[in-house]
Amino acid sequence: MFDELSKWLDEVLEAEIPDEVVAFGFNLYDDGDCCWSMELVGASKFDADDEDWLCNEVTDFDTRDNPFRWEKEAEWEEILTDAINALKEYLQNGKHADTLKAKAGVGVGFVDGDLEIL
Repeated sequence: MFDELSKWLDEVLEAEIPDEVVAFGFNLYDDGDCCWSMELVGASKFDADDEDWLCNEVTDFDTRDNPFRWEKEAEWEEILTDAINALKEYLQNGKHADTLKAKAGVGVGFVDGDLEIL
């Protein structure tokens, strides 16, 4: 998963980051039939104690129309763990890791679930 996610993120993060973006969030979706997707959003607020900070969306970097997609037969908990591990690896070794780490926070979670701060 990491190689494909890394390639997708490398392309997405070539875009100019709006000045209003203070944090990044990765929204996960269960698309059914063992299909999953992820979008990246930039938010104008970050609060580690209030998961609603991600609702302050400034941009989706066109990832809502072009999300990262993959197939895996798994429960949502395993998908979340996979996403966390791949994103942590990107934050360590990714081409645009510094872009993500330059902001106040990076979170990941299912749209209707809890948000994990990376």
